[in-house]
Amino acid sequence: MYEKETICVHPARCPETGYGAIATPIYQSATFVHEGLDKESEYSYSRLQNPTRAALEARVAELEGGVDAIAFASGMAAEATLMNLFESNGHVIAGDDLYGGTLRLFRQVSTPAGIRFDFTDTTVPENIRMCLQPDTKAIYVETPSNPTMQVTDIAAVAKIAHAVGALLIVDNTFLSPIFQRPLELGADIVVHSGTKYLGGHNDTLAGFLVVKKQEIAEKLRYYAKTIGAGLAPFDCFLLERGIKTLAVRLEKQAVNAEKIAHWLRQRPEVRKVYYIGFTDHPGYAVTRRQCSGFGGMLSMEVDSPDTARKLLREVKLFQYAESLGGVDSLITYPMCQTHADVPEAERLKRGINDRFLRISVGIENANDLIFDLKQALEA
Repeated sequence: MYEKETICVHPARCPETGYGAIATPIYQSATFVHEGLDKESEYSYSRLQNPTRAALEARVAELEGGVDAIAFASGMAAEATLMNLFESNGHVIAGDDLYGGTLRLFRQVSTPAGIRFDFTDTTVPENIRMCLQPDTKAIYVETPSNPTMQVTDIAAVAKIAHAVGALLIVDNTFLSPIFQRPLELGADIVVHSGTKYLGGHNDTLAGFLVVKKQEIAEKLRYYAKTIGAGLAPFDCFLLERGIKTLAVRLEKQAVNAEKIAHWLRQRPEVRKVYYIGFTDHPGYAVTRRQCSGFGGMLSMEVDSPDTARKLLREVKLFQYAESLGGVDSLITYPMCQTHADVPEAERLKRGINDRFLRISVGIENANDLIFDLKQALEA
């Protein structure tokens, strides 16, 4: 078993090409010729599987330590397919601080389909126990959460889930397998928006489900081929290329984020910085136990809506845009972007107000990024 940095660079080869290609070839074909009536080819139709996608999935599975990984056209496509595991009238416990698109899926699509949800603060294991029902099928957490950076103890929640025969599903988008490997901590399924850190260049959409047990993997592959939301060959190529630099990108982004988080804490215009690397973060001890790095994400609350708008208007290196995890530093206004569909009262209860901003730190020079924030605050 190689280390994560090596796995990122050395993919599963495609020996059938016979040309020794370093980069996985793009098999831009919808269908494949069978060798004979009684001898089907390994691949038949790209909705089911494609050699380029297979190579990408093998690498992601190895990075996360899963038996299988399934690549989808987006993170939301992965989550929507995942929900097919839970029959009508099944019960799911989910974190109450989730990406807005996940909340929209659960409430507006999965709930009408018959799945019942309880949303709770998963950083407190007792909260989860209080939500358990006889037909609880799964517990779904983001850690760190989007966007208030709450940290859930994966191993502790895994014990609660497995004691009642439920699955633990962990969204690992923010830290990636470079800094956190939920399957090793007891999770059953890992979710990724591959658009973010795995791709790393803001140039394609992708999603992944990584699975610990073959039985679940087979069910999800059946749903994936039936629904038809598999990742296209060229997008698989872009993800493969992005993952080669995943480890070095993450290390640089984490160093930059730590410098920026500490600098922001000293600014009079900033009321609060949400960053899991602070020693006084409520989840710091858990983070040190289950993670090998603090990642490149942070959020902050500034002193007024005018300051928030000024930052968005005046930054030059940071770009006002949705998404995260790319080499470019981005600043997001969750109340009107990622969490715009969350009811206002719910957003405000979580602190996602008109003074709240989320930052995805890129690989630029940290001092340049700090200067950019400084000039924007003082403009």
